[in-house]
Amino acid sequence: MVYSGSCHCGAVQFEVEAPEAVEVEDCNCSICRMTGFLHLIVPARNFHLLAGADKLTTYRFNTGVAQHKFCSVCGIKPFYIPRSNPDGVDVNLRCLKQQPAHVKVVPFDGQNWEANAAALAHKST
Repeated sequence: MVYSGSCHCGAVQFEVEAPEAVEVEDCNCSICRMTGFLHLIVPARNFHLLAGADKLTTYRFNTGVAQHKFCSVCGIKPFYIPRSNPDGVDVNLRCLKQQPAHVKVVPFDGQNWEANAAALAHKST
C-alpha cells in the first residue's frame, strides 16, 4: 500500500509504501514522549518526499546521528532519519492521511536506547 502524508500545514508532503498491517513503536525517550511520535520505520526506497524539501529544517542532538526533520512553517516532524536505522526513514504514523488497516502499537524503551536499539535494526531492510 502507498500512504500519503504531510506536516500540519501541508508544505511538506510525502508518500510511504508499507503493508496494510504494521507494527509501530511508541518510544518513551525525551523527544518522542514530548512529541507523541509513533514510529513507522521503512527502508529509504519506500519513502518519497513529494514537496517541501526547502521547508525542512534539521535538528540533531546527543550523538548527532539522527536527523530530525521539522517543517519550518508549522513545526511538525512528519519523518526523520533514525539513529537506529540510518539506511531507512522513520515516519510518524500520525502524519499519514489514511491509516493502515491494522496497526499494532508496541512500547519501546528509548530511555534505555543503547540497550534496546538493536531490536529495531531489521525494520529498514
